[in-house]
Amino acid sequence: MTELAEAVGGLAPPRRRDASATRAAILEAAKTAFAVTGYDRTSLRDIAALAGSDVALIPRYFGGKEGLFTEALKATIAPDRLRDWDRRRFARDVAEMMAGAADIADPRTRTFQFLLQAATSPTTAPLLGRAVQERFLAPIRDWLGDEAGQERARVLAAIYIGFLVERLIRSAALEGAERTAFVERVTAVIDGVIGPPAS
Repeated sequence: MTELAEAVGGLAPPRRRDASATRAAILEAAKTAFAVTGYDRTSLRDIAALAGSDVALIPRYFGGKEGLFTEALKATIAPDRLRDWDRRRFARDVAEMMAGAADIADPRTRTFQFLLQAATSPTTAPLLGRAVQERFLAPIRDWLGDEAGQERARVLAAIYIGFLVERLIRSAALEGAERTAFVERVTAVIDGVIGPPAS
């Protein structure tokens, strides 16, 4: 069993013929594989085995490894998450989430692992840079809704990523007075960046 198969609990059984379902399974397997072992250490065979499909289907559906990575990256960074988030609750919601434990099964944790892996590869870092600009910073800028939105979006993204790293390293949830102080301070920091809603 490969390192990837061991990390995710085994391989999928072979799939029946269904192009749409197979493509979706390959994409999900790729997101998991790139999060666990990174771009450079993940083979198309690993992804196909994890998806329970034929490796020859990956070039057919995605054009190759880079095309699959790009699609997995786009699927990982959901640009519409902020649209309906209440700005009055945003800072506290994020602070409370960051005070909790980093659950490896949580899709947000897996997403962050994928992005960290992508940032450390010379092959994928430029692809990540473009995707972050289009699918992460631009929606934050639009959500903030003013001329300084781009600068504030970059600061907010840096703060958010920093807290994600801290939570991943810490792994255990904060408790008691430490949790209370953490939530209050993080809320104040984020509120300071996002400011009041645009009128």
